[in-house]
Amino acid sequence: MAYQSTNPYNGKVLQTFAQISDAALEDKLRQASDCFDNDWRDKSFADRAAVLRRAASILRERPQEFAELITLEMGKLIQQSLGEVALSAAILDYYADNAERFLAPEKLATPRGEAMVESSPIGVLFGVEPWNYPYYQIARFAAPNLMAGNVVMVKHASSVPQCAEAWERLMHEAGAPPGAYTNLFLSKEQVAQVIDDARIRAVALTGSEAAGAVVAARAGQNLKKTTLELGGSDAFIVLEDADLDKAVKHAVSGRMGNAGQACTASKRFIVVDALADRFLDKFQAALENFKPGDPMDRQTTLAPLSSSEALKNLLGQVEGAVAGGARLLTGGGRIDGEEGAFMQPTILTDIDKGNPAYRQEFFGPVALFFRVPDEDAAVALANDSPFGLGGSVFTQDIERGKRLARRIDTGMVFINSGAASSPELPFGGVKNSGYGRELSGAGIQEFVNKKLIRVS
Repeated sequence: MAYQSTNPYNGKVLQTFAQISDAALEDKLRQASDCFDNDWRDKSFADRAAVLRRAASILRERPQEFAELITLEMGKLIQQSLGEVALSAAILDYYADNAERFLAPEKLATPRGEAMVESSPIGVLFGVEPWNYPYYQIARFAAPNLMAGNVVMVKHASSVPQCAEAWERLMHEAGAPPGAYTNLFLSKEQVAQVIDDARIRAVALTGSEAAGAVVAARAGQNLKKTTLELGGSDAFIVLEDADLDKAVKHAVSGRMGNAGQACTASKRFIVVDALADRFLDKFQAALENFKPGDPMDRQTTLAPLSSSEALKNLLGQVEGAVAGGARLLTGGGRIDGEEGAFMQPTILTDIDKGNPAYRQEFFGPVALFFRVPDEDAAVALANDSPFGLGGSVFTQDIERGKRLARRIDTGMVFINSGAASSPELPFGGVKNSGYGRELSGAGIQEFVNKKLIRVS
């Protein structure tokens, strides 16, 4: 597995990194284990919080430095990269401020004596993280678990090695002791080695269904807990009483943010007949107005995909959908005249159940459009998916929106907005979208020992 930093805007290789040797990996594992046993687990919440708060301050003091690495390595628009840096800082501060309260001992009512449940760290955790949000994904994993007293080791995506090293430097600069946070440039074989190692107590992965299945199986063989945040094909339901302009605005941002490369991006647009034509006209016009260019330029509105391979895969999916009977309303191809991995914003319609696109996730600026007669048909279509990450409902009747939200089989539903992330909101899904939660109070509870202490 080559760790190579390549600019997707121009295809230039920026830097290549060597995989870690087995001997060096052993040293890192020993260091992490020693840090947990002899240092980090015994620190107070205040001491751990001081490290996270300092890391957050550094991100806020030097946002451009960190954001530019995101844009260089995976092509995100610079203003969106800056937003990711700010969100990552907010997550660090959130857990610094709230971890002690989240993990406070819980007294239990019992007819004899007294009982309580205490939360204690479990040890060295291993995280496998994706390229699409190089800092935010790490912050979601590292911040709660470091505050809980665990130490973390991270295998980042091979395409964002500079971001991976930048986060490790950030934690060290903030005062984390050696071994509290460790970046690892691992081969696939070494990933298995790490999961098998007795010093690793649990594993978290954000990535594809295929990767999740492999990692969960390996961890299961070792009787280790996992959390998985996998793909999504979020439904964006627009009812007949929706504010049309608001729905279109959120549809555009929900599909096109990060060039459509988000698990929680709005992907399946399900609109009732009464609004379908008007919604589609406005939606298409907005997508056709995006302008490709250098993602470092704040005037650019369409970023490249993360790599030429990502573009090739997405083009293949669109071709397969059309071959299966879908109608290409707009886009569908690579943007001519641009050397980077640019995909035309695309809308596919007339997608039936036999079409491969019906059950696929499209990781890029491709929207699937469906028209339905009523809200019951909208819910049925939304739930007819192997994924269950997020979804949206647009209606001016909020109570109606809440009723529909309860019927949608996902981990998250947003009423009158696309998916949004904030430190206090739990993040995660069901079905093939994985299990477990990150962020909020739920995120810090995943990898702690809920220990019963009973006094007779």
